[in-house]
Amino acid sequence: MTSFAIFSFFGGVMLLLYGMRLAGDGLQRAAGARLRGFLLAATGNRVKGVIVGAAITALLQSSSATTVILVGLVGSGLMSLSQTMGVILGADIGTTLTVQIITFRVYAYAIPIVGTGILLRFLSKGGAARDAGLAILGAGFIFLALKILMDTFSPLAENPLLAEFLLGFSRDPAAGIIIAALATSLLQSSAATLAIAITFAHSGLLTLDAAVPVVLGANIGTCVSAAISSMGAPPDAKRVALAHVIFKVTGVIIVLPLLGVFTRLVSLPSHEVARQVAYAHTFFNIGIAAMFLPFTGPLTTMVQHFLPLKAEDRKAGPRYLDPLVLAHPPLALGQATREALRLADTAEEMLKDSIEAFRKNDFSLIDGIQDMDNDVDLLDREIKLYLTKLAKESLTADEARREFEILTFTNNMENMGDVIDKNLMELARKKLKGGFSFSAEGMKDIVELHLRVMENFKEGVAAFASSDSGLSRRLLAHKARIAEMEKQMREAHIDRLHRGLKESIDTSSIHLDVLANLKRINSYACNIAYGVLESGHRE
Repeated sequence: MTSFAIFSFFGGVMLLLYGMRLAGDGLQRAAGARLRGFLLAATGNRVKGVIVGAAITALLQSSSATTVILVGLVGSGLMSLSQTMGVILGADIGTTLTVQIITFRVYAYAIPIVGTGILLRFLSKGGAARDAGLAILGAGFIFLALKILMDTFSPLAENPLLAEFLLGFSRDPAAGIIIAALATSLLQSSAATLAIAITFAHSGLLTLDAAVPVVLGANIGTCVSAAISSMGAPPDAKRVALAHVIFKVTGVIIVLPLLGVFTRLVSLPSHEVARQVAYAHTFFNIGIAAMFLPFTGPLTTMVQHFLPLKAEDRKAGPRYLDPLVLAHPPLALGQATREALRLADTAEEMLKDSIEAFRKNDFSLIDGIQDMDNDVDLLDREIKLYLTKLAKESLTADEARREFEILTFTNNMENMGDVIDKNLMELARKKLKGGFSFSAEGMKDIVELHLRVMENFKEGVAAFASSDSGLSRRLLAHKARIAEMEKQMREAHIDRLHRGLKESIDTSSIHLDVLANLKRINSYACNIAYGVLESGHRE
């Protein structure tokens, strides 16, 4: 292999990786916050999770990008790990689309596609058209890279040393798997490794028997990069990475003894080796999904057992506000969103436990809730400071709107925390110190109102996470219902006073203030909807 061929190979691989990065970034910017909404729609059904995971990964050109979104949703409590597993399996299927496209010799259209992408970038002032131009430009670079690699490999088809080396993968599949896994770990992309394998196949350098171990190794290689990226990350990220490792490695272990049967199976749909390589990748990942999907429940339990939460995982302070990604606003806003949803976790725990403070004679419970408010205040301040470091002029219109949503959301969370801490918990403390008890009817009303407020709180968090204007409008409709409910409960309390119920008389001021403060908390939860609606997001 001449020095020129080596440099051409290096340049082609770098251009391939850069094109994949541009295509994924462009499509992700064009899709924006809708991706979270699509993923949230997948939470109710495992099969739907697979379909949505495959669609989003095909769009983003990266299963890693899908995983980053998943980790944020799992950490926020909007998706469970078991629901996420279906999406992970779908994401693995989504990666096969790029590989399938590559086999159609699209590199012949590389230059016109690059030209179209550049033209869109120059002529568009901004918005979706400019982002689409970036994605098209990235696709053009991918196809151009494939053309470069094809031109590099074609003269090498008669090289006996290279042919013997590649043929060795069929005689020693383990070596092929290891080399492909290492290559994928270095390239950070199974699609890139398989694109190179397909160009080898197009040039006649790689047989199907030698290519199948490369396919298996590329799939394991994606696990290595995912595992490395999760080091030092929260347990949710590690659990997603571990689930990915279990799926891929187990799949390879099952296929390896049946390598001959699997190779014959993938050779049936086409006589072209390049197409057969792509089919091997597709069949393998569809097979993994079919095999593991019925058992996501036990697998979730196993992953949680291997990676349990520790005390230090619950420590206060920001976890996701990475200063290294501030130069990339979409990533920085994604990290700030994850932190905001983590803040919402704490606020939700405060609200959930607040009702227990009125049921139980436990001052430590009140103290614990008030301590959590300090965590909410800290995260609110850190998120705001983080977002102020983003240069305004570098934000697109959609990114500026998302920044506004995040700030509105965290501000409402902080206000809710203050009401719970400074108002509700002081009322609970007053009730305990006085030895008072609510009447049975009065406590029932408070519990009922608290339940409705909790439901609206969760709906507000979901509206923020998915930027869903339809959900936001429904949430605002609930605001009026809570106000009417609080009014009716206030009138019912006054009626009990007229009837002379001792508990109602003793706790009258506390009871009415609790109702009023729950109404205030509901108002802050519903105010989240205004941030989404003012940003003009989807129905």
